[in-house]
Amino acid sequence: MLEPTKTVKMKRAPKLGAEQRRTGYLFILPNCIIFVLFFIIPAVLGFYYSLTEYNGFGSPEFIGFKNYAELFTDGSFYKILWHTFLYVILTVPTVFVAALAIAMGLTRVWIKGRDFMRISVFWPTMISTVIVGLIWRWIFGENSGIVNYLLSLLKGSGLPWLTDSTLAMVTLVIATIWSKAGYFMIIFVGAIEAIPTSYYEAAFLDGAKPWQVFRRITFPLLKPTNFMVILLCMINSFKEYPMILSLTGGGPSDATTTIVQYIYKTGFERSDIGYASAASMVMFVILVIIAILQFKLQRGGSNE
Repeated sequence: MLEPTKTVKMKRAPKLGAEQRRTGYLFILPNCIIFVLFFIIPAVLGFYYSLTEYNGFGSPEFIGFKNYAELFTDGSFYKILWHTFLYVILTVPTVFVAALAIAMGLTRVWIKGRDFMRISVFWPTMISTVIVGLIWRWIFGENSGIVNYLLSLLKGSGLPWLTDSTLAMVTLVIATIWSKAGYFMIIFVGAIEAIPTSYYEAAFLDGAKPWQVFRRITFPLLKPTNFMVILLCMINSFKEYPMILSLTGGGPSDATTTIVQYIYKTGFERSDIGYASAASMVMFVILVIIAILQFKLQRGGSNE
């Protein structure tokens, strides 16, 4: 006869003393100061300026939500917003897949010179994004670019990489993959190497194939890392500006202009700080919504 199970009472953690609490507060104080100085205060100022008509000189004139009303009826803003979402939709999955594939290849597949290959893949992330844009502008240049030179040898003519709206976006995505995949590859490598090898040994003893091992073991255990990589990649894509400026300049005909470049042009070239602040607040809300959805999905997935 089975014995009734005993209820085990968990001991409460001892309460911290006043001195220990003060020490803890001192440790988090620098982070709190940085958060307030570089996040809270700029967000509050941005929202304030979005309610004003301000050109950077003199005193702001309060106009309420007029900037938002004009923004949401501006067709060019929706066009720029669509270009931004298109860029994010194209870059996030491709960078994610490229980073994960490279990380798997450099951790689970034995390759000679693996450390050198890791450094080679990570190296582009250390280059300024402005330089990255100039490098790929030179590679895809229509008159003197390497790609068009090779194409001219094969088929007699090159392609309008930077003057065609579709090809310009493709060029931008390729440059983004090259410059960002290495950073996320390092994150994936750390997460993959943290998975116990005993899981793989047991799976292979049971006759599992590499794809089954990846689908049943590796990918599920990478779920927290996957969410973090997707979130960081989305935020980086939304905020990308220097590389786009140096590679395509936002062209042709604003086909690769994103919301950050739109905010910059509105605020500094047109000197409409209030209107630019309203656009930046919209971008801020979009990023917050994306972050909340990501964390909710991650929490829901971890509870399954």
